[in-house]
Amino acid sequence: MPYLLFFVTLLHLITLAILFIATMEKPWWVWDDMESSDLWYNCRLDNLTSTWLCTSAKETEWLQAVQVLMILSVVFSSVSFLVFLGQLFTMSKGGLFYFTGLCQIFAGLTAFTAALIYTLHNKAIFPDYKELTPGHFGYCYILAWVCVPLLMFSGAIYIHLRKKE
Repeated sequence: MPYLLFFVTLLHLITLAILFIATMEKPWWVWDDMESSDLWYNCRLDNLTSTWLCTSAKETEWLQAVQVLMILSVVFSSVSFLVFLGQLFTMSKGGLFYFTGLCQIFAGLTAFTAALIYTLHNKAIFPDYKELTPGHFGYCYILAWVCVPLLMFSGAIYIHLRKKE
């Protein structure tokens, strides 16, 4: 039982960290090594000073939806972890972690919806850029997709997890 609790806690913390990085870090879309875009900023590398010059991303409805859903995913996962810790110390023996599992599953569903919206409405998110074909998805976008099965898996584990002692 201690190994299972350690594994579940470690999985939750890793997933939460990956989810936070996917939400806050830079490259969701990369045109080349000189230009990238995330949920919050569009950045270009200045060759003269070797610094990134960032401007706020143009707010479109689809981009706002992705932003809100990713923040909700982080919030659901954080609440899930705090509730898990609270239930771990206050729940009676034999209790199930239903609320914790449901929060994790909701976090997975919101991250899935955000990544799916970003995938399907890429051209609407970048209305100023006429040509998206030379670009590709960045690592934070991939991290968001990696979080989806991890969140769902940990949510399913929490639902089936029973407190022993």
